[in-house]
Amino acid sequence: MNRRIKASPAGKKPVEINRDAPVAPAWPSYKGTSQFVGTSPSGRVTVYVDPSLGQPALQNAQDLLNDADRVVTANDGIFGTTGGPVSVIVFALGNATDGTGGADHMGCDYTIGAAIEVDASFGNSARVSALFEAELSECSMNGNLCGLSTGEALSRWCAAVIGNNALADFATAPQWVQDNEPDFVDQTDSTDQNADSTGCGMAFLSWLISQGYGLEKIAPAMVNLGDSGTLAQLYATLSSDAAANAFPKFQAAIQNLPNGVTSDDPFDGLAQPTQMSTVRAAKLPPGKAKAASLCQPKSKRLLPPAKGGQRATKSA
Repeated sequence: MNRRIKASPAGKKPVEINRDAPVAPAWPSYKGTSQFVGTSPSGRVTVYVDPSLGQPALQNAQDLLNDADRVVTANDGIFGTTGGPVSVIVFALGNATDGTGGADHMGCDYTIGAAIEVDASFGNSARVSALFEAELSECSMNGNLCGLSTGEALSRWCAAVIGNNALADFATAPQWVQDNEPDFVDQTDSTDQNADSTGCGMAFLSWLISQGYGLEKIAPAMVNLGDSGTLAQLYATLSSDAAANAFPKFQAAIQNLPNGVTSDDPFDGLAQPTQMSTVRAAKLPPGKAKAASLCQPKSKRLLPPAKGGQRATKSA
């Protein structure tokens, strides 16, 4: 059963701030005061907030702190590894306080990417947890897939599964269909800011999940394929079918959808038992980790299409 994150009831006593606060890390963009909120019971997530935003943002931060260990445990289960400690700050990223400012970090590992920024979402802390997972999942990519369409689709799917689809308004797959379904299955786009390539990836992963390949199978396979891997190769790895069959079979499945593509999950992958069990259990046996590699600085910014996605189709 999905564990939807809810803001604590009104009237809850004010959050007590620890006077022995740790020193905040250097954030990717935030330059204001970092108010320490707390560290999760596991010690893996330290949460800060921009105090100038008042009680609504502080409530977002406290709710994230309360949910943080569920998120990191579920994320470990998806990737089959154990992630490192991270810090996260809640503030008005992009001057938004409804979650549409997205999330950001510096790199796809727990060394250079462990300082995570998430947009506040007043009254809807589920969105804050989902934004946190989107960036946390990229840290678990271990230096792979950085700034590419494959990594972006994977991180958004992790956010959808662990964050109860709280970022449905970030959908890009409908735009990919409107733009005549360019093939980003046989090629990988060298950006994470193209709505067409991200949308293709989202719909393709929805299709794979609907075939019984849960994220706990998809994510490690994508990380192992690395930057040069394609979604077609992912399909071949999981199914033992030829990579050349991936895009034609995917297109045929798209054409047979009774209602077309109206979301990032046109094949109802979120309803599959494999994904539901991932959220319920939030625990899976650890897998074999790859050696860490340093990813070059590229875009790690999660944004909805209206605020960041490029319309022009780009090829790898």
